Amino acid sequence: MKERNPAKLFPHDKLMEPFVAMLPHAVTPNHITIFRMIATPVVLLFLFFEQWEIGIPLFILTAFTDALDGSTARIRNQITEWGTFYDPVADKMFIGSVVLLIVIQHVNPILAIALITVELMIIAGGWYKRQKGRVQTANIWGKVKMFLEVSGVLWLLVALWLGVDLFVDFSNGSLVLALIFAIVSLLTYSL
Repeated sequence: MKERNPAKLFPHDKLMEPFVAMLPHAVTPNHITIFRMIATPVVLLFLFFEQWEIGIPLFILTAFTDALDGSTARIRNQITEWGTFYDPVADKMFIGSVVLLIVIQHVNPILAIALITVELMIIAGGWYKRQKGRVQTANIWGKVKMFLEVSGVLWLLVALWLGVDLFVDFSNGSLVLALIFAIVSLLTYSL
């Protein structure tokens, strides 16, 4: 299977250009990834205490950094081996912890555990390939998976905040699709 050129732009990179242009050049993609790692426990704290009016905007901001760091790296040609490995780790740390905190409790524990299991397998596969001297770059399946996971969690958070049960169904549907894309991502990224 042919490996993807890490510098090749994804379709969403064009949409991200104005945001990348606003970033000072001293802020690197790796700084954004580290920010996501640090912000994750803060987001979890607000969500745990059901401070939705703060937790949801912080969740959205932190999720946005996933798109921002990768687009910044590709647009500015600042791709690093560290970022190629730790960006997906930060993503899985962020979305996985929110899934464990919120989804397992309010939607479907089996779905949440399945998502986390596949995410851990993706990390293990990426780590294994890295040990063999191959750094695997993101693929479109993983991008779609992350979008669906964030959407599913966001639908659920809004449902909890506003008490709109229909949004729980949207959340469940998004997360089921995310699991399907996670499996495809696992097969194309890690194995």
